[in-house]
Amino acid sequence: MVFHAGSLSVPFKRLGDEFRRRTGVRVVCEASGSRLAARKVVQLGRRADVVAVSDYTVIEDLMMPEHAEWYAIFATNEMVVALSPKFKGEMGTDDWYEVLLRPEVSFGRGDEEIDPCGYRTLMVWQLAESYYGVPGLAERLSKACPRENIRPNSEALLPLLETGDLDCAFLYLSVALQHKLRFVKLPPQVNLGDPSSEDLYSRASVEIEGKRPGERIVKRGRPIAYALTVPKDPPHPELALKFVKFVLSEDGAGIVRGCGQVPLDPPRFEGDVPPKLRR
Repeated sequence: MVFHAGSLSVPFKRLGDEFRRRTGVRVVCEASGSRLAARKVVQLGRRADVVAVSDYTVIEDLMMPEHAEWYAIFATNEMVVALSPKFKGEMGTDDWYEVLLRPEVSFGRGDEEIDPCGYRTLMVWQLAESYYGVPGLAERLSKACPRENIRPNSEALLPLLETGDLDCAFLYLSVALQHKLRFVKLPPQVNLGDPSSEDLYSRASVEIEGKRPGERIVKRGRPIAYALTVPKDPPHPELALKFVKFVLSEDGAGIVRGCGQVPLDPPRFEGDVPPKLRR
């Protein structure tokens, strides 16, 4: 059983299919927002062989040290503004925020309490306010995105784009590519996809729920980095490590790359990593 971020649905379906072809073992995947994926283990007591998230700090904040001892960062991404096939307006890198603020344009985002794409969207708005020099931009964008346009994860926004119920949505580049959506790229100073801009990104912050009931923590902007771990007491420990090793292999990285993400080569390990995973 693999609990994974919604934005990993396409690559993990392909990874699971290839793993089954090689080993005969069927990989059962369950998508959700990354924070919910971790909470399934931490709060709901569900057992998983692998948890894969779109932000490695989800594992640090919610799972370690009680429910996980290590993680591996395996891929990056960036934020874009994805457009509905039915959206007829024009939008570019320099005016996207002006278009979104028009009263006739609707846009959506993920829920920051459940989905890293949600809090990253709020960070993008803060960074855009500074980059474009438009005071109050982040607050104006927030007010222009009503609660009914917010979904538990970015994948849940896709049907609304397809039907035209939303004109635009803040998604990961890989998701837009996988679903063949038109999109507007954001400057590297804004899109959370540039590893060299970590100091700049850290100026953006969002407050969300912490590990314990009633606790609030502050998430600071950082370059997008996907990670996975094998929780403590997995149902199938040997198979779990075998699947993770495949995901982190050159062949696994090729599948991830083919789905629009940039794999880390080599992966970055943190914590008490099982020796079997070291290349």
